[in-house]
Amino acid sequence: MNQLSNNNQKNARSFDKLQKRIRHHTGKAIADFNMIEDGDKVMVCLSGGKDSYTMLDMLLHMQKVAPISFSIIAVNLDQKQPGFPEHVLPEYLTQLGVDFEVVEEDTYSIVIDKVPEGKTTCALCSRLRRGILYNTATRLNATKIALGHHRDDMLETLFLNMFNGGQLKSMPPKLVSDDGKQMVIRPLAYCAEQDIVHYSQYLNFPIIPCNLCGSQENLQRKVIKSMLQEWHQHYPGRIESMSKALQNVVPSHLADNTQFNFVDLKTQSTPFENGDIGFDPPKQISSHMPRFDEVAPIAITNIQD
Repeated sequence: MNQLSNNNQKNARSFDKLQKRIRHHTGKAIADFNMIEDGDKVMVCLSGGKDSYTMLDMLLHMQKVAPISFSIIAVNLDQKQPGFPEHVLPEYLTQLGVDFEVVEEDTYSIVIDKVPEGKTTCALCSRLRRGILYNTATRLNATKIALGHHRDDMLETLFLNMFNGGQLKSMPPKLVSDDGKQMVIRPLAYCAEQDIVHYSQYLNFPIIPCNLCGSQENLQRKVIKSMLQEWHQHYPGRIESMSKALQNVVPSHLADNTQFNFVDLKTQSTPFENGDIGFDPPKQISSHMPRFDEVAPIAITNIQD
C-alpha cells in the first residue's frame, strides 16, 4: 500500500508541474501577443484532438483567473466524415457547462471528389474548414478565433515552407484574416507538443481521430515531424533554440530586399547595429525547463495562477 501511495503522490506531483508549465506558457503567449482583451468573445475551435482539448482547458482556467472578462464559445465543425462520433463533443461540453455549437458542413464529400486518390487532402480541407469557421465567427459575433496549434506545429510549418515553398514563413501566434475581419490567435504557441500529449493522457480527453488527413502516411508534415523528433533525441535543446529563433529575426543577415534596404547600404564612421562580426559566438542553450514557481506570475495582463 505504501508503494502504491508513493506512486500516486509522484504522479500527482508530476501532473501538477506539467499543468502549471502549460498554464504558464499559455498565459505568457497570450500576454506577449495581447491575444485576448477585456470584453472579447473567444470562439474556441474544437476538433476533438489533444491540442484543441488542451487549449479549451487552458482558456477556461485563464477565464477564471484573468484580471479581465471574456467569454468562450466552443465550436466544432462536423465535416460528415464516415464514422464520426457525433455524440462525443456535445456530451463532453455539456458536462463541462461550456457554451458550444456544432456546425454541420459536408466538406468530406467535396474533398474526396476534388482531390485525386493518393494525393494529400489537407490543403483543400483546411481552406474549406477555415472559410466555414470565419463565417461562423461572424455569425456568432466572436472577436477572436482560437486555434490549437502549438510550438512544434509552428516549427514544422517553418520547415515545410522553406523546403517546399521557398519562404521563410511559419504560423504566427496572432494574425488577421485576408479580408481584415477576423482575428486568429494561437494560445498554445509556446507549448511543447510532448507536454500536450502527456497532459491529454493524464486527463483522458475523449479523443476523436481524424479519418481523412490523419490517416495519410505520405504527408510532408509527418516527414518534418519525424526529422524534428530525431533532432530532439540526438540534440537536446535544439527545438527550444529553433523556437526562440522565431522571435529573434535579424533581417540584415538574411537576403530579402523588402525587409532590409541592402541597395542603399553604405559604410559609416560610427558603429553599425547588427554589423558583421564574422561568426556569432556560440550560445549555451539551457535544457532546464523553468518551473512555474521559478518565474514571475504572468497573465493576459498579469494572470495570477
